[in-house]
Amino acid sequence: MSKANNFQRIRELNYLQKAALAAAILERMTPNYGLFSEATGFGDEQVFRNALNLCWEKLLLPKSKISLEKQIEKIEPNVPELADFDMFGTYPAIDVSTALLGFIQGLMTKDDVEFVNVAKISQATVARYIEFLLISEDVTPDNKLVREHPLMQYEIEVLAELIDFVEGMGRITSDSIKQLKAQAVSDGQTNIGLAIESA
Repeated sequence: MSKANNFQRIRELNYLQKAALAAAILERMTPNYGLFSEATGFGDEQVFRNALNLCWEKLLLPKSKISLEKQIEKIEPNVPELADFDMFGTYPAIDVSTALLGFIQGLMTKDDVEFVNVAKISQATVARYIEFLLISEDVTPDNKLVREHPLMQYEIEVLAELIDFVEGMGRITSDSIKQLKAQAVSDGQTNIGLAIESA
């Protein structure tokens, strides 16, 4: 089976499956923001955590009166500016912000392209991190090195497993969401391999 075509598989999922998958990917990305925030004293990870929890709730209870606009207003001031921080961690923090804002936008406009983009942003974060690692080892990164790097192979593998889970999930229930969330962080690390402190 070709593992490369995760994105084709994602496109074939239905709207709710895509949304649940994107939320699971965000579970793996969000702690990167927390680590950045801890290191710099900028921003509030709790704002991201709460917004993501409310998004899960919205998937479960689409008619609930959750104001997603309010979440966007809360997140925006917490998005770091690249120019303000001289550290690699700023990139993953911005990627989390972009992915989460896009995801909320997708829920508001029922545009599932936004959900596919979350998976793309996650992979781009991993690719950028691998380039950063290679450069710090004095290796010039190229596509092949990035693609074949264990971290990228692992990202592709985890994504494939999450897609498998979502495909077999059936109806979205609080139980299936609990299982999906647990599956997303079962390895105890973020998408770039940093340890997640269990909440």
